[in-house]
Amino acid sequence: MPDAMTELLQQEMACESLLDCFHGLSELDRRVFGLLVDADEPLTVDEVADAVDRERTTAYRSVKRLREADLVERDQVNQDGGSYYHVFSPRDADEIADAMQRTLNDFYAKMGQLVGDFREKYAEAETGEPGGGPEEPLTAE
Repeated sequence: MPDAMTELLQQEMACESLLDCFHGLSELDRRVFGLLVDADEPLTVDEVADAVDRERTTAYRSVKRLREADLVERDQVNQDGGSYYHVFSPRDADEIADAMQRTLNDFYAKMGQLVGDFREKYAEAETGEPGGGPEEPLTAE
């Protein structure tokens, strides 16, 4: 991950990079997400573990991170006799994209506020007056 915003903006990014930026996903998490997206039907943790060639507990932790990031849904499948198991599938792409857009909008608003605070603080330091000094009147030229 780049150290500065300017480095991030200069980096070449792909759609999959969004998952890194917004959710800090690992390579395995991205693989599991891609697997769930490409699957014809929801998968169990055991099926995920087999497909990514990892232990069940490792696959479970990855699926759990995806659920915590609200990228994956869990459904319960009930069997005769009262037993059940869980299957996992990706959330709707539009819902995920909308959530990322809301996060980006919140980030933009927060950064805008911080830039305004910076401007006010350092303008005051330069002039010794709150807000950077008296406003110059606007004149038509």
